[in-house]
Amino acid sequence: MHQTTTPPPEEGGTDQRTASGEDHPFLALERELSVFLRRARASSGEMAREVHPELEPAAYGLLVRLADAGRQRATDLAAYFGVGKATMSRQLRALGELGLVTRTPDPADGRASLVALTEEGHARFSRVRDARRGQYMRKLADWDRGEIGELARLLHRLNTTLGG
Repeated sequence: MHQTTTPPPEEGGTDQRTASGEDHPFLALERELSVFLRRARASSGEMAREVHPELEPAAYGLLVRLADAGRQRATDLAAYFGVGKATMSRQLRALGELGLVTRTPDPADGRASLVALTEEGHARFSRVRDARRGQYMRKLADWDRGEIGELARLLHRLNTTLGG
């Protein structure tokens, strides 16, 4: 199990710096995020394969976004994820070929299209997402619900800060 050597300030740690001037809270943040991201990548791969055996792990996040936000332009999705238009086009094309997303003309701009989950895409994604949520609930059963909400709030704040 991974353990943090320096507790964060709210758990009794202080704003300590190493002899070389490194800031312990930021070192701890980097360490914990790298473990989290590595596990999240592995988890995304597993979830993607559960949605469809040929689904790329990176494309799972697109399904999450489309399920949460609804129809989107490809350019908006690319901006949201911080990737190029070519990368987004390739991922959306693959999702379309698997029957998970569809494109329809954008009523606001006939030159553009909107991407949405297909009925099958929504059903497959929802099944996997519900199973994942159940795993979170079991693994975090001894956490206070307020802590879970606070973690979600802080992660949202971090994503907003790093994304802009």
